[in-house]
This record gives sequence, structure tokens and C-alpha cells, in this order.
Amino acid sequence: MTTHSSPTPRFDMIGIVVSDMAASVAFYRRLGLDFAEGAEQEPHVEVTLPGGLRFALDTEATVRSFMPGWQPPAPGGRVGLAFLCADAADVDAQYQALTAAGAGTELKPFDAFWGQRYATVLDPDGNGVDLFAPLGGQD
Repeated sequence: MTTHSSPTPRFDMIGIVVSDMAASVAFYRRLGLDFAEGAEQEPHVEVTLPGGLRFALDTEATVRSFMPGWQPPAPGGRVGLAFLCADAADVDAQYQALTAAGAGTELKPFDAFWGQRYATVLDPDGNGVDLFAPLGGQD
């Protein structure tokens, strides 16, 4: 039996769930992040950092739109890491490999309404780590 190893996912985005988008955008703008005009009213905003890494903010309502039971963690526990996989099938392969190696799971792979294959596993400390890839045929 030949085993095919998947490409290593690329660290792509740091995301934070926020209770007040306007306050969070203002705070991170003070630290030099260049969010677009009007970002304060959006449910999801992101900025590309030097080197290509993205930094994103999502409202609690945005997260609840696809995880209805989501509740805010204790202060300081709102950061999520996201890894871009090679393609939709690789999201499933990485999810399977990580959970087989003992990673916890928060969200099994699914085709998200925003055009990505998406899943969330838990690191050893219980932090959510998202795996994603664009769905085929999406622009």
C-alpha cells in the first residue's frame, strides 16, 4: 500500500472573536493595523500583514452564524489560528491525521457558506485551530 502524504498546511491567518467590533478595530488601528474605512460596522474584517499573514476580527454573532452554541471564553481566550490547506480534500486529510494523533475536535469538516471547506481541531491547550481551503469553482 502506498501512502500519500499531504502537503504541509501553511499558517495563513490569526483570528480573534470580538464582542465590540468598533472598539477592537480602533484598538488594533492604534497598533498600526490598516483596516479599511467602515470596518467598524462589518461582521468580519481582515488585514494582510507584512509577509502575507492575515489578521482578522469576527463578531460573536458571525461565529454563532455557523456555530450556534458558541459562547465567549474567559478573557484572553479569544484567539484562533487558521491554516490554509492545499485544497478541500486536504482539509479532510489534515483533520483526520490530527485527530488520529490525538487532537481534540470542535468542528468536523464541512462546506461552509462562505466558499471554503472548513474544520476546527483543538491544540493541546484547547485552542481552536482552523483548517480551510477554497471550495472548487469558487472565485
